[in-house]
Amino acid sequence: MMRNVLCAVVLLSMALTVGCAVGGNGIVNSPSVTVSITTPPDTNPGAIYPTQTVTLTADTTDPKYAPITWTLSGGGTILSTTPPTATTSATATYQAPAAAGTTPTITAAFTSTPSVNSAFSMNIVDITTQVAPTTLNVGSGLIQQFTAVADPDAAPQTFQWTCTANNVQCPGSAFSQDPNISGLAYYTGQSSCIGCTVAISAVTPLDTNGCVPNPKYCITAKATVVASRVSGTYAFQFSGYDTDGNPVAVAGTFTADTNGAITTGVEDLLKSNGWSNPSITGGSYTPTSADPNNGNNAGTLKLTLPSGVYPSQFQVVLDGNGDLEMIESDKQGTGSGIAQVSSGTGPFKGAQVYAFGFTGVDSGGKRIGYAGVLPMDGNGNIVSGQIDVNDNGSSSNSICGTTPPCSVAGTYSSNPDGSWKIALNSPVAMNFDFYIAGGASGKSNPLTFYAISTDPATNPAVSGTMVLQDNSQTYNNSAFNGTSVSTLSGVDGANTNVSLTLGSTDGDGDFNGQYDQNDAGTINAAVAFPVSSTAYTYAASSTTSGRYIFQMLGNPGAKTVVPPIPVVLYASGANRGFLLDQSSAAVMTGTMTPQGKQGSFFGSSEMPGTYAVATTSSANSSVVPLAANLLFTSPGNATYNVTGTQYPGLTTVSDTYNLTTIGTGTITPPSGTTASAYAIYAIGTLDCTGNGTKNLNPACAVTSFVMIDEDTTNTTPSVIFAQE
Repeated sequence: MMRNVLCAVVLLSMALTVGCAVGGNGIVNSPSVTVSITTPPDTNPGAIYPTQTVTLTADTTDPKYAPITWTLSGGGTILSTTPPTATTSATATYQAPAAAGTTPTITAAFTSTPSVNSAFSMNIVDITTQVAPTTLNVGSGLIQQFTAVADPDAAPQTFQWTCTANNVQCPGSAFSQDPNISGLAYYTGQSSCIGCTVAISAVTPLDTNGCVPNPKYCITAKATVVASRVSGTYAFQFSGYDTDGNPVAVAGTFTADTNGAITTGVEDLLKSNGWSNPSITGGSYTPTSADPNNGNNAGTLKLTLPSGVYPSQFQVVLDGNGDLEMIESDKQGTGSGIAQVSSGTGPFKGAQVYAFGFTGVDSGGKRIGYAGVLPMDGNGNIVSGQIDVNDNGSSSNSICGTTPPCSVAGTYSSNPDGSWKIALNSPVAMNFDFYIAGGASGKSNPLTFYAISTDPATNPAVSGTMVLQDNSQTYNNSAFNGTSVSTLSGVDGANTNVSLTLGSTDGDGDFNGQYDQNDAGTINAAVAFPVSSTAYTYAASSTTSGRYIFQMLGNPGAKTVVPPIPVVLYASGANRGFLLDQSSAAVMTGTMTPQGKQGSFFGSSEMPGTYAVATTSSANSSVVPLAANLLFTSPGNATYNVTGTQYPGLTTVSDTYNLTTIGTGTITPPSGTTASAYAIYAIGTLDCTGNGTKNLNPACAVTSFVMIDEDTTNTTPSVIFAQE
């Protein structure tokens, strides 16, 4: 989903002062005037749409509320002016011209002293309409929701929709606009149209050009009708707990035919009673019938495994890319995971470095976390790697000794079943299997592996992810210069501790931003850092291997300041990588993901779309995993709605949300209900140009966000991931 940036309102004012007056106290007073847009409050002067009406206010000093003369150049009309009163400033109501491309300037001058004035400039831009999801498959007979949004955000959110299949207009039975929400439409996949290319667009009445002949002002969704959305070879990983609360980890692969039938597969299953490598001999994917509005995005995945082997059934929700977010639904345990179409072995070749983050329990059942880098030389050897380990609150342990990081060396090779194995001989002997998931060799979509330990005695239920490191970076402080969203999950005794951090790095070791945290029901909401003299920094290792130390969390504004904790990051790219707290007993693990170019801003209507939502790996067995189809719509008038279906239990979701210009916000349930409130942190780039102008590059899309429950009664929260 593509969204244009909503720039912060910048007051472009210039005071030209001529002459002076001396007050009775002998102090020289200089008359001055400034101009600012006051209504609507979120209007961006760099993106005013044709015929838009805005109100300008002239704030004056010495004297205050002085009479003003308004002048205009560059196009548009001053519809009216209002003189000041004894308590209010002068205003002018301006209407933009009917065509884009001009840069009008309004000047406010003291009526008594015209040389004392201030100018305010605007940029008139075309309205851009965008439909999401941009590309996806629609299953035959299934309903897919599409949302539309108009940029700039202040533009009317009313739309005229068009749908064609292979350039023929869609019948009314296949496509319809929602009668209550103009920016919402429904498409039903036609069995007679399997393989058809469906184009769905929406334009506003003010956009006379529409999508043709100016497609650059309109993003058209492209869908393909298929027999089943689950088709092809997938890699998957899962972590959770059995019915006795013992940890379970799974990684594997399966292949589905074009009708969603599972034909073959294999997995590594790691449980407290040992490791096994069962074959997947069958199974199925069945779309849900429980969500009549968006059945295209949910279903049940069953894997045929040997008798008594679990997990074998999952409730899944699908994002626009076809990735499956999974929670166990066979009543033999709980947990969550993800399945992604495999890239195959093609991109895995030559010398490559992989950053990784693993989580699990040690031989005593205590939480343990790993992070590091594994350089693979292309000839089966792992050389000059690094690893940090936090074992139940200690960075000095039986794996990593007394002075982390530890050096890593070993080998890697292929398994007969198509997976790969890693055999480390230092710092200690450890063995892992891994499966090639999605991605490629490029830094914008790096190759990803799902890894799992095969040492049940020493590393029970340890699993995680490996990501190809961007080799174009030199991993010093300057490589981190931008904005990122970090997630951390850990334990607090029998409870859990989770957090989200929006942080900015300056390329020089300074780290600032805000975080939300739910530590066993204790909520820290939108805590800004740093404050006062509390230092929040980051520092690169002298080896430039990608190892950094970040200062995170704490509570700098508390009456008794809680200092930040040191968190290790192993980078897979700029502002991206795996996180591990160095020494707390919470053993916080997680990831850092770039939010976009530093200085990007989010508009209040940036997130309409359909989202696949599920908990990430649970820090203990008390976490209740959830999955959901969520629909975000923005009908206008500063009202933003969340609806959908949540699993298990088929709970109906009906909430509201807000989003600040920095990409943080809240989801609020209806008053009088027992539903939870959530903090949300958006991930993505809204304006790749960095100057607030229209940019329709799909790579600049807001496609995902993360959230945490901020209900004080929930002492076992989890990080929840949402992908469009």
